[in-house]
Amino acid sequence: MATPSISPTTALQLKRTFKAARQRVFQAWTEPEQMRHWSAPSEDYEVTAQTDLRVGGKYRIQMKHRNGNVHVAHGEYREVQPPEKLVYTWSWEDGTVTDTLVTVEFRDLGRETEVVLTHERFVSADWRDKHSEGWTGCLLRLEKFLQS
Repeated sequence: MATPSISPTTALQLKRTFKAARQRVFQAWTEPEQMRHWSAPSEDYEVTAQTDLRVGGKYRIQMKHRNGNVHVAHGEYREVQPPEKLVYTWSWEDGTVTDTLVTVEFRDLGRETEVVLTHERFVSADWRDKHSEGWTGCLLRLEKFLQS
């Protein structure tokens, strides 16, 4: 079976500034109890997460939609630099997207933190766009969670 080619034009990058200290944002991104509050694109999902936050460690995020559909993302941490940077693989358990790469930079702006999320290695612009929509929803929920 041929491996689909990956185009550099299928990477996405999102930037958001949060009114929270960098350590707080990093913890929200990496601690399962906090991740469950924002790691899905809308309030229609119940989230459970497991993380082993170390290089080579695995993570798993299960998003159960209120209609019963379950989506599971999983991968491996490639780089862990608290509270500055995370790099990890991203795959869907159903095999629709495999071995993409997520890089999250947490930039200290004093009382605020800029998050730069880069998700790359998509095989098509369609998959990139679907993930852009999903990440946008997650980042909006993260903002609400950090303000609570």
